[in-house]
Amino acid sequence: MSEETQSGFPKGKLMRGKRGLIMGVANKKSIAWGIAQQLHAQGAELGFTYQGEALEKRVRPLAESVDASMFMPCDVSDDASMDAAFATVKEQWGELDFLVHSIGFAGADGLKGSFVENVTRENFAMTMDISVFSFVAAANRAAPLMKPGSAMITMTYLGSERVIPNYNVMGVAKAALEASTRYIARDLGPKGIRVNAISAGPMRTLAMAGISGGRGMLSTGKAWSLLKEDTSMEGVAGSALWLLSDLGRSVAGEVVHVDAGFHAVGMPDEDALKG
Repeated sequence: MSEETQSGFPKGKLMRGKRGLIMGVANKKSIAWGIAQQLHAQGAELGFTYQGEALEKRVRPLAESVDASMFMPCDVSDDASMDAAFATVKEQWGELDFLVHSIGFAGADGLKGSFVENVTRENFAMTMDISVFSFVAAANRAAPLMKPGSAMITMTYLGSERVIPNYNVMGVAKAALEASTRYIARDLGPKGIRVNAISAGPMRTLAMAGISGGRGMLSTGKAWSLLKEDTSMEGVAGSALWLLSDLGRSVAGEVVHVDAGFHAVGMPDEDALKG
């Protein structure tokens, strides 16, 4: 059996000698943090960005626990802040082997009730800026630091493809994020840089807590899924490892569903409906 780290992820060498930037860790339950732990267990050297003093206090201990060699502020809605963050990466590392983008935000009014009635022009623009353009902006700055064989991933959700109660403006943003992923993959593919997205099922994260009815999304996701189980952090982090490591060679422009098979269900069976 393989040796495990304190996080429970098995140790390995898949990412040894590779350096990557993690954007979007909010706390220890974040999907980005689970991915970071998996990459660290496989030998990767990590850097982290954070936004604001409150997140710095939460994320710094996590970054230190995986011996992060870089920890810096980055406001993804500000070009100067983005420039400074990636300038630091260039100065300290010179090159970047992978990028993990797990950033999304929408105001509370955009995540409840009627999409048509509740979303405002301001909320729509802000959600698209932070949740979508931030990946485009990060990819633009990361690509010059990457050599052939490097990779990027971002995080999406099934609300991009189907109507999910209360997901509303974030569903529209995730659809735009997935389209952006394909266009970025088209532009960076000739340079040997692979770009993909992971569509994770509902998980107990800070982002899920901000959605009205989020608890119902979790229970329904389990009951209706093909595997009849919750989406696991190990499954999502393992898929990220595959896409970011050399194992993911020849995979580009994909949206990989990691949701216990929930996305494949057109209509649940009677037992799931009764539940």
